[in-house]
Amino acid sequence: MPVEPDIEMAWAMKAMQHAEVYYKLISSVDPQFLKLTKVDDQIYSEFRENFEKLRIDVLDPEELKSESAKEKWRPFCLKFDGIVEDFNYGTLLRLDCSQGYTEENTIFAPRIQFLAIEIARNREGYNKAVYTSVHDKEEEKEEGNHGREKGTDSGRAEEKGDIREREKTKTNKGEEKEKGADKEISKSGETAM
Repeated sequence: MPVEPDIEMAWAMKAMQHAEVYYKLISSVDPQFLKLTKVDDQIYSEFRENFEKLRIDVLDPEELKSESAKEKWRPFCLKFDGIVEDFNYGTLLRLDCSQGYTEENTIFAPRIQFLAIEIARNREGYNKAVYTSVHDKEEEKEEGNHGREKGTDSGRAEEKGDIREREKTKTNKGEEKEKGADKEISKSGETAM
């Protein structure tokens, strides 16, 4: 039975919104400290037990979608039926974790597959590239806004003081963003991820 175009479009919109929320989250909070579900530890340990050699920084679609891959993924995914809400709901998954969600860098995957790979990427430090690149761009903007030349030693000391002050501010902003992200996750519950 074919899926109606309206339902398909609504599903695609929801998957894209989920992807946008997730990308904003890993851009604003150090991904190593993110908790996507109440059972992250179980998902991660089961994932690495079953897929210990799977390269997760840049995924090969064949490792997820080929018939032999599906045979290996199916039992893993079914373990989370009743444990992870909407475990088999379709989501968008980035192939290269250092890049954003683009048509070329995205595939459809069941929610539990997305969670397993993204939890591993977060814990193993691969998603830090997104967080770092966003924060490096913010620093460049800040430095561009302070564009005065400093040539003297006292100027350098003043500049170092400015940098320390900005770092303190960034830390405070980071904490605020993290608290905001925690609230967002709490509000939306597990279904947001």
